[in-house]
Amino acid sequence: MKTVRIGIAGLGMGTLHANNILSGQIPRLELAAVADMDEARRAAFPGVKGFATAEEMIGSGLIDAILVATPHYSHTPIGIAALQAGLHVMMEKPLVVHKAEARRLLDAHTGKKQVFAVMFNQRTDPYYRKIREYIRNGDLGEVRRVNWIVTDWFRTEAYYASSAWRATWKGEGGGVLLNQCPHNLDMLQWLFGLPARVRAHAGFGRYHRIEVEDDVTAYIEFSNGATGVFVASTGEAPGTNRLEITGERGRVVYENDRITFTQNAAPMTQFSRVTAEAFARPATTEHVFDAPDHGEQHAGILKNFTGAILDGEKLIAPASEGLASVEIANAMLLSAWLDKDIPFPLDAELYEKMLNQRIAISSAPKVRKTVVNQPDFSKSFRR
Repeated sequence: MKTVRIGIAGLGMGTLHANNILSGQIPRLELAAVADMDEARRAAFPGVKGFATAEEMIGSGLIDAILVATPHYSHTPIGIAALQAGLHVMMEKPLVVHKAEARRLLDAHTGKKQVFAVMFNQRTDPYYRKIREYIRNGDLGEVRRVNWIVTDWFRTEAYYASSAWRATWKGEGGGVLLNQCPHNLDMLQWLFGLPARVRAHAGFGRYHRIEVEDDVTAYIEFSNGATGVFVASTGEAPGTNRLEITGERGRVVYENDRITFTQNAAPMTQFSRVTAEAFARPATTEHVFDAPDHGEQHAGILKNFTGAILDGEKLIAPASEGLASVEIANAMLLSAWLDKDIPFPLDAELYEKMLNQRIAISSAPKVRKTVVNQPDFSKSFRR
């Protein structure tokens, strides 16, 4: 193979990927087919074979790989069908709705030569890569505290009314944690690892006429004793996106496209124990990191996906790592439902049971097992 023929299922978010491919941003990747129930959306790509369902596209023989950009609940059946058909698979975020479902999908990945990845485009962002470098290289020292306020996901009532499946347990399976924050939750575990436990409070329809969570505040504990707070909302404007990390060797703040690293000359705990001065503090040096842009993002992940298929390149975001962000989101919701701490690993069966109880009384219509229509966010997608 010199090129990879890819089909895109779902032309909401999938439109962005289709346009990236057609504009030549991903060498050796060819858009061979699209699938969407909306004929007008398919017609927007003349010269590209269109299908009404992902299943038809999978069985067509026209594609080597599939990018699944359909509503959340359809990820598992489409992904399993594609893997069983021998296709390479790229899954839009979130990987799936809940941990038990993720296990079923990942268990279907039995072909050793099949590439299975998830669209965690923030892993290409030079800002997050720089923070990871500070942590992995030991520049920041052992992490002691993480605070992330990410409330700039403001959404209107019109947004939630754009599709019947949106913001319902039956149609979407969650709110801000599952829809807006998978990238943030992936970064949380990519930088710091999985938590040891979480304790979360959530507002279900606090700001909007919806069933699911639109406001979350979570307390996090990590295995090394570090703690953190994660705050997310779709109801606050203008909102904030500020990540602050305290380590033994200083503090990192990432906000407004700038990283400020205030580095201690000596680890803070060591300094505290050896200094004879009551009010002394370690001397510090300030480092500022500004990047010209946010990296290749979606196109970068697709380039890596193509390279993994054709050249054996190591994946930036393998699908197996998509489980972690799902598990964190599930744990936060389970904590809010049960009003107690939730340890890791998450009890996947308990979460699925409690989610199904909410699905049973959800107001959303039944989700079809084929490709479901979505709003077109390709021109307004922010990150």
